[in-house]
Amino acid sequence: MDKRAPWVITLLLVTTAYTTQVFGNTSLKIIASFTVIEDLVKRVAGNNISIKTVVPAGEDVHRWELTPPNVLAIEEADIVFFNGHGLEPWMRHVEAMAHDSLTLTALAENADYKPLPILTGQYKGNPNPHMWMDPKGAAAYVEVIAKTLSEHYPEHAAAFNARATGAIEDLTLLDQQLSERLEGIPQTNRLLFTSEAGMSYFARAYDFEEASIWGLNHETLGSAQAMESMSQRLVDNRPQALFYESTVPFIHMDALAREVGVPLKGPLYVDTLSATDGPAYNYPAMLRHNVEQLHEGLGGARAE
Repeated sequence: MDKRAPWVITLLLVTTAYTTQVFGNTSLKIIASFTVIEDLVKRVAGNNISIKTVVPAGEDVHRWELTPPNVLAIEEADIVFFNGHGLEPWMRHVEAMAHDSLTLTALAENADYKPLPILTGQYKGNPNPHMWMDPKGAAAYVEVIAKTLSEHYPEHAAAFNARATGAIEDLTLLDQQLSERLEGIPQTNRLLFTSEAGMSYFARAYDFEEASIWGLNHETLGSAQAMESMSQRLVDNRPQALFYESTVPFIHMDALAREVGVPLKGPLYVDTLSATDGPAYNYPAMLRHNVEQLHEGLGGARAE
């Protein structure tokens, strides 16, 4: 039996005003929690599937609140692909309203990929959810996506698995290209300081020392204690630059950059892709953009 919170009933009543069919005529109805997962799902699903995304490009997946169109889409969906490990606090509302035939698939929690702990903030010690920031983590997501889609739509399994194989090959090549590009940054400059601990897996993959003011964006941002701790770390390490992310105010990193006298660079894209005409229009573009930001800020060789 469905378990629905009162706020869900209210949102469902509001959605009756929407007369446009959410998914069109396709029989395959998929939800992605945010744009990075949408991009990975599309690489496996192909063009014969409708995908709706809860959190649009440019918005913070951590702090999103479900809208009536979100609720209507979820009501009609067969599968919801989300990250898990606490990235999307609003998923508890999706779980409350989920009908019996809706499959909820947490990619990070089911991926064959070693998690890292969050090292700071109120979620310290919990698994860091940002596994997709390493292409190997994204490849592990692709495997889960292909398995889930094949189980639900076995008549398309061969196509799903073929596209997944191609996507993983592309991600392997991307990983190699990023590694080669990052070789231009001197080892002594590989200090990656950001607002949120969203670059931990990237740092592990490409041999950076990483630190952040807070652990996840949905905790208190830039508390006095967190700022003081980061300030002391900056004094001790003197990085070449600090970096801010596209979904958080840059005021915290700007204040620290001014305090220690280093440049502020960004934005880095972590929790969202950009608009289609922006620099992070898909997953590979997002990582390539971030790598160029690191080159500019940390003294790497210029792009040819």
